Amino acid sequence: MKILVTGSAGFIGSAVALRLLERGDTVIGIDNHNTYYDPAIKEARLARHTNHPNYTHLRIDLADRSSIEAAFTAHKPQRVVNLAAQAGVRYSIDNPLAYIDSNIVGFAHILEGCRNHGVEHLVYASSSSVYGASTTMPFSIHQNVDHPLSLYAASKKANELMAHTYSHLYGLPTTGLRFFTVYGPWGRPDMALFKFTKLFLRGNRFKSSTTASIGATLPMSTTLSKASSAR
Repeated sequence: MKILVTGSAGFIGSAVALRLLERGDTVIGIDNHNTYYDPAIKEARLARHTNHPNYTHLRIDLADRSSIEAAFTAHKPQRVVNLAAQAGVRYSIDNPLAYIDSNIVGFAHILEGCRNHGVEHLVYASSSSVYGASTTMPFSIHQNVDHPLSLYAASKKANELMAHTYSHLYGLPTTGLRFFTVYGPWGRPDMALFKFTKLFLRGNRFKSSTTASIGATLPMSTTLSKASSAR
């Protein structure tokens, strides 16, 4: 199967690309290699699979409409895994337009590529941040999530609404994944695991609590909510 994976030099995206290649799929990876964190980490992740005979890497931005259109036209993926996005809740406070460009405009380009090229299924990354001001525990996909507390969260909620609309209008099967803290080797240096490790090494004390939520499966347009780990 030919699968397009966006964010393929990212933490989750590179792990997905590797797993798909291991099972025999052909993978087209897209990543813009931005400088949100050290690009050398992205290059190191990519080096694990960039020379695989079934892997093709495209250094393009989701916000570049013509480049995304060209990628779909040239490679004709059967399925798409959209993991590229501008991440980070705190970063969105000072850099809001980066989230509009990547997470909303860029996602619209992916949806259009899927619609216009007969993609069989789109899986995309949402976020636990969409729960925002909700105080109901445990979190559930059945809860109202209309009160995001950051532009990042708002952009991910917008992705869910956009995907649902494309499923309804064009019959495009979509599955959204509300990731909580994803951890593991090759993780992002701004994530909690690395920050907690630094605190431990410095001898600091802290308290933490985690809540996992239950996932469910819905027809056509699906949103899954899980606490996750990646290899």
